[in-house]
Amino acid sequence: MLVDFTHVKNIFVVCGRTDMRCGIDRLAGIITDKYNLDLFDDALFLFCGLKKDRFKVLYWDTDGFILLYKRLENGNLQWPRNQEEVKKLTSQELRWLLEGLSIQQPKAIKPARKGCIN
Repeated sequence: MLVDFTHVKNIFVVCGRTDMRCGIDRLAGIITDKYNLDLFDDALFLFCGLKKDRFKVLYWDTDGFILLYKRLENGNLQWPRNQEEVKKLTSQELRWLLEGLSIQQPKAIKPARKGCIN
């Protein structure tokens, strides 16, 4: 069964380049061994290869893993390239990333803290 990814609690982008030949087991190993994150905590993990026109998504769906692969036909992703980092994204940042924009949008209006009046 496919999941509505807009309701996933945790969204992580694995920065840098990932070997796109990796399957579920190897990608899961990267998440657990290198970054010490929980694969089963309602989390979506995104990986990108050398070419920034394709990416993979790994997700645990209560009874098994889902692995999605997408290759863009026109354009490239603005993938963060710090090899040693995993970034947690908001759903808005994920939308920006998948639309070819940077996850850092300095001119975007940021959510305000409650009770913050100027």
